Amino acid sequence: MEEDEENSIPNEDETNEELNESASEEGFEDIKTSAGMPHFYENNDEGSDTITKVTGMYKDWFLDYASYVILERAVPAIEDGFKPVQRRIMHSLKELDDGRYNKVANVVGHTMQYHPHGDQSIGDAMVQIGQKELLIDCQGNWGNILTGDSAAASRYIEARLSKFALEVLYSPKITDWGVSYDGRRAEPNNLPVKFPLLLAQGAEGIAVGLSTKVLPHNFIELIDASIKILKGKPFTLFPDFQTAGIADVSNYNDGMRGGRVRVRAKIAQLDKNTLVITQIPFSTNTTTLIDSILKANEKGKIKIKKIEDNTAADVEILIHLFPGVSPDKTIDALFAFTACETSVAPLGCVIEDNKPLFVGVSHMLKISTERTVQLLKAELEIQLEELKNKWHFSTLEKIFIREEMYIDFKLYSDRESLYVYMYDRFEPFKKSFVREIEDDDLQKLTQIPMIRITRFDSDKADDFIAKLEDEMKEVQHHLDNLIDFAITYFTRLKDKYGKGRERQTELRSFDNIEATKVALRNTKLFVNREEGFIGTGLKKDEYVTDCSDIDDVIVFLRDGKMMICKVDDKKFVGKDIIHVAIFDKSDKRTIYNVIYRDGKSGPSYIKRFNVSGVTRDKLYDLTNENKGSQVLYFTCNPNGEAEVITIMLRQIGTIKKLKWDLDFAEMAIKGRASKGNLVTKYPIKKIEIKEKGISTLKPRKIWFDDTVQRLNVDARGELLGEFRPNDKILVISQTGKLKVIIPELSTHFDEDMVVLEKWHPKKPISAIYYDGEKERYYIKRFLVETEGKEESFITEHAKSQLEIVSTDYRPMAELVFTKVKGAQKENQTVDIESFISVKGFKALGNQLTTDKLKQVNLLEPLPYEEPEEVIPEELEVEGETEVSIVDEDIEGIQPDEDGQITLF
Repeated sequence: MEEDEENSIPNEDETNEELNESASEEGFEDIKTSAGMPHFYENNDEGSDTITKVTGMYKDWFLDYASYVILERAVPAIEDGFKPVQRRIMHSLKELDDGRYNKVANVVGHTMQYHPHGDQSIGDAMVQIGQKELLIDCQGNWGNILTGDSAAASRYIEARLSKFALEVLYSPKITDWGVSYDGRRAEPNNLPVKFPLLLAQGAEGIAVGLSTKVLPHNFIELIDASIKILKGKPFTLFPDFQTAGIADVSNYNDGMRGGRVRVRAKIAQLDKNTLVITQIPFSTNTTTLIDSILKANEKGKIKIKKIEDNTAADVEILIHLFPGVSPDKTIDALFAFTACETSVAPLGCVIEDNKPLFVGVSHMLKISTERTVQLLKAELEIQLEELKNKWHFSTLEKIFIREEMYIDFKLYSDRESLYVYMYDRFEPFKKSFVREIEDDDLQKLTQIPMIRITRFDSDKADDFIAKLEDEMKEVQHHLDNLIDFAITYFTRLKDKYGKGRERQTELRSFDNIEATKVALRNTKLFVNREEGFIGTGLKKDEYVTDCSDIDDVIVFLRDGKMMICKVDDKKFVGKDIIHVAIFDKSDKRTIYNVIYRDGKSGPSYIKRFNVSGVTRDKLYDLTNENKGSQVLYFTCNPNGEAEVITIMLRQIGTIKKLKWDLDFAEMAIKGRASKGNLVTKYPIKKIEIKEKGISTLKPRKIWFDDTVQRLNVDARGELLGEFRPNDKILVISQTGKLKVIIPELSTHFDEDMVVLEKWHPKKPISAIYYDGEKERYYIKRFLVETEGKEESFITEHAKSQLEIVSTDYRPMAELVFTKVKGAQKENQTVDIESFISVKGFKALGNQLTTDKLKQVNLLEPLPYEEPEEVIPEELEVEGETEVSIVDEDIEGIQPDEDGQITLF
């Protein structure tokens, strides 16, 4: 059959032609919105087709689609904490519930009666609910949130409702019911959840134009907070994750937009060459975590030998290090460059009254708690009404049988006359009923079997009615004291289901790790001083230091210019470089000592300064910016050392004083832009170092912050003391191990640390320990013999354990003995200083007692006046200072015949 041309659909060229015509009539904007849009073709009365543009309809369709995704798929409801698919899964589980496990495939199929999407989305949603171990009792392989392993196919795994879910999720009599998408079945619009389920499970979803991310919180803490709300007390909520880990919630912002939670893995040092990860951050698994570590290793950010994943029921990832690699620095690098630290941005968005609501977790909990109270009230009201109805009918029944109303039934041939008769008979008892008598009540009475009437026991009926009255009084009491009833309800939930749901994530404040400080220095920095190039690619030029690809470099030039730039393969910074080094912007102790000539023949100035607060790749002039200025003397001093130098002038005219000493310690440390102090207005011939520099900076005060288990110089935590460059700290652990280390701010400390203090080499350490092999208690006093190495000062037997340790000069201990055959030996006080003299570190010590000890207590030490620390006139120099003296007349730096670097 040939197609009718008049009724045929226009081809593409014809459509474009129509669009071009519409361009002249309706304007270009209409074409832009019409072009590419579908058209509907309608047949008019005459049989011809007309085109209906649907341009405007797209706006409505998109809004409808966005609303649908927000309300029906991605965002949970505040009322019960469920997304629609989750709610339908829980409803289906209840319908299928018979106490036995159901195949997940069967549950998914049943849910599809209510959910207008495929089985895959239902199955995935059900697995996510099951993995949270709260609402679904799972059987089979449901996957592993620690390793990221997926669940088995839905036909292999089974599920049933948990006892907790059965108690808090369902109450059909107060459920708000609606109709399923196809109109065939009733489904709950919201489940009557009597618990802050949304906050317990958390939720995440991406809709059109908005998203939500509610972090999970601790079961017990939520109940405690709900009780505080009911009591009118303040409360705080912080997230708690199944993967445990350590979280910094200082910027949680109540779970609202703009907040952020930093989560770290729990990393410990197993031995000097092995780290172990026992807990992982939220939103990661062992697979992604190990991948991130391997990538960081490939990029040279960290240096590891190998990784072992021994994760099963608990996380155990072993990271093996190469000999000589710092475990502390590696831990910081893992936090800085891998998924061992993640940042989670919460966003509290829920659906309330079919509209998105952006709200914090505190307000969510208040809404949930108030809703729980109202649901409990509704249940109590229904329960009271049911009890009243039972009491009403039981009373009617008792009167009906006692008064033998049934005997006269044969006198009445129709229902109406019978009911009139019964109403008349009940009239004398009307005041005793809780409500009016209705026809339904009379109908039930007429249907009582005769055998029940003949066996009716009036006493049992009275007892039953009395029991109903007691129950009614109890329910009414609960209604009158609704808040107390709700508190009791929450307390019962906590007692019944709270065991084993204690907080898993440790809350702790984190210190910020600077990536440049922990990055592995996996490349080398070179310099071409004369040509003015620095970089990692100048392998034929002068080696400077090891560096990482994210380091900053500070460069000083002969003409007094200074620049800070990133490490690069090759970078021009300026000719005649006199100093180049890795730059640390937080370093306040490195001081630069400089003498420069102002202009080509001007006076010379001396200055001391620290470099901070600079812009990268910007040239800074350390002189007065006069042409021809030149640096004559330069040293870089890591601890603020100030050397004594000798200035020698050229013999010009009648100058009498041609040589004198100059002490940098007399110069104040100022900013890099300061002019400095005048040295001389005459030309300088030579500058020599007379005395090496000593630190002019005050000893650095160091504190220990127990919250983050780190040292700091910001007055946070406990003050350990004032430290000079050679001072160290003493660390003793409960395992009987000891080490003396340099107080670096990046050092990690174990949780079993019992002593952390400034180390005094001549101060003895006292210890009482139990020797596992000899099964005796020993006491010893010793001095530390080896610095920088961790050693055990108790025996190596598995049962050996440290009882007490003291760094006091005159410690005292109390021995509490075990009761033997009913006899209790009196406690004994031991003066440790008198008991034993100071012996070697490896000495076993003296036996303390042969009696069995119950406990050893450390008492207040005896008085002792510690000798004042004598500060020597000259402190030991911290290493060699770098000296650069620039020749005035010739290019470069040259020594004279005596080996001195001179200026001609």
